[in-house]
Amino acid sequence: MIHLTPLPPLAPPFHDRLQALRTGLKTQGLDGFLVPMTDEYQNEYVAPYAKRIKFLTGFTGSAAFVIVLMDRAAFFTDSRYTLQAQEQLPAGLYTLLDMTKKTLGEWLEENLLSQMTLGFDPTLHTVKQIERLELAALKRNAHLTPVQDNPLDALWQDRPQAPCEPIVAHDTTYAGKPSVTKRHELGDTLQKKNVQAAVITDPASVAWLLNMRGGDVPYTPLPLSTAILRADGSVEWFVDPRKIAHSLDRTLGGEITRHAPDDFPAALRRLAEAKARVLIDPDETSYATIALLRKAGAPLVYESDPCALPRACKNNTEIDGMRAAHRRDGAALVKLLAWLDQNAPQGDLTEIDVEEKLTAFRASGTLYRGPSFATIAGSGPNGAIVHYRAKQETCRKLDQGSFLLLDSGAQYLDGTTDVTRTIPIGEITPEMRDRYTRVLKGHIAMASIRFPAGTSGAELDVLARQYLWEVGLDYGHGTGHGVGSYLGVHEGPQSLSRRGTVVLAPNMVLSNEPGYYKAKHYGIRLENLQYVVELFEISSPEMAMLGFEPLTLVPFDRRAIVVEALSPQEKNWLNAYHARVAKALRPQLDEASAAWLTTATAAL
Repeated sequence: MIHLTPLPPLAPPFHDRLQALRTGLKTQGLDGFLVPMTDEYQNEYVAPYAKRIKFLTGFTGSAAFVIVLMDRAAFFTDSRYTLQAQEQLPAGLYTLLDMTKKTLGEWLEENLLSQMTLGFDPTLHTVKQIERLELAALKRNAHLTPVQDNPLDALWQDRPQAPCEPIVAHDTTYAGKPSVTKRHELGDTLQKKNVQAAVITDPASVAWLLNMRGGDVPYTPLPLSTAILRADGSVEWFVDPRKIAHSLDRTLGGEITRHAPDDFPAALRRLAEAKARVLIDPDETSYATIALLRKAGAPLVYESDPCALPRACKNNTEIDGMRAAHRRDGAALVKLLAWLDQNAPQGDLTEIDVEEKLTAFRASGTLYRGPSFATIAGSGPNGAIVHYRAKQETCRKLDQGSFLLLDSGAQYLDGTTDVTRTIPIGEITPEMRDRYTRVLKGHIAMASIRFPAGTSGAELDVLARQYLWEVGLDYGHGTGHGVGSYLGVHEGPQSLSRRGTVVLAPNMVLSNEPGYYKAKHYGIRLENLQYVVELFEISSPEMAMLGFEPLTLVPFDRRAIVVEALSPQEKNWLNAYHARVAKALRPQLDEASAAWLTTATAAL
């Protein structure tokens, strides 16, 4: 007799929710539905009220897309979250796909049938995204259609309320430039383009433009709001009035008028009626907003968000603030690492213990406002889950002979931090030391590169991968992302990745974070933040030259390095970096932490 292992049961309530969604689709005459991760502002991190994919599937990561048909459903994520999705998705309900290997459009072409109609919520998708998916559907003689009532929301009986946190002014002590200056500079740019208004739907751009911060979005000090910037520098701001204190109202000035969010569509129609040329970013703006403007007959100019590049190129005050924030952050990390070395050998520490201790060290410093993302403290095999989050049911102890991958960041009034270190716990294997060293060599190659003005991140990405490629290894994520100034820890438009087509410019802040992940064994990632500087000493009249200046001040773990595999230039870079770390941090440390730092930063 053959013994068959029974399949795990389909986990309610997710099976019931999927079936109820399909029933709702039939009622609306739809054959399928698109479920993105974003909210109506196209945010990466969304408040609980917008976590539709978590409600439908149980997945808690920040990158996913779900396509539901009547007889199948596909769950897309990227390499950062594939292992997490494998663990969290209910068995048997979704086909898990890596969106870097199988695009949404490719899947639609393979799975749609003729005459199928897929619905989508027009507030949750950009025009660019829908146009790409519509082209794929048309190849199968199918089509996409916007729906007024989101059928998934209709099922969500206990859906949280939209956030309504107080908004506070972000002082020019930290912002470096008053809102009136920013508004008029951008207004002058609009006038030169013969554009009368720009519709700004990215809350980060609105917050930067108005020098306002809030608490509506997890880990990011954003108020959810939109705005219309006029060429004369005035702004119509669409924001929930409950978030605004009377004292704040007085600081806005006469050029900023407040409106309720529900007034936004009427304001768009007024622009159209006035035949105003309107700048709008098709990569950031919802399908619903652009469809309204098109229908109303507004003359549209499709260009990038006018705030994006000025926001990315930090002013000198913001760079100084980032430096100061990283000095305090580095001191907190060094205290944590010294504590870890003292306590890890006892064998009782857990991932959650590390996360809580690091939070306490950071919170004891000045200007701290909270984490910039959920801390990743992955021991052993958990470190191979790129965006792992320790919970009671998954938490591991720090086993001897393992790596602890610690990726964390903080929000300070004067800057945003993001740093990853991989820490050996006890004696590690030669393979682990080899992989660590190859990742470190890639990090140093990116940190020390000199490149001509006009270079994009895509042209540099290979630098960090070359030593892994030598032995047939790689990592699935980009090498670096942009970072805001007391804003989002992930900020565009710049990046160091295969898709990073934006030209790098002075004072852009980016991460440098190559890695390697051996599934079910260990993960390695080494991340600093750095900013672009012009290298005047080697620039010439023919060519301006740029490079990177480090912001992060945390030692790399010398115990994991194969020293003989480093070139003399790499040793020099690492020794100089460690000397810089020691000099900057030692005055902030207690005696025990300072002694640990002296050993950790000793020259190779």
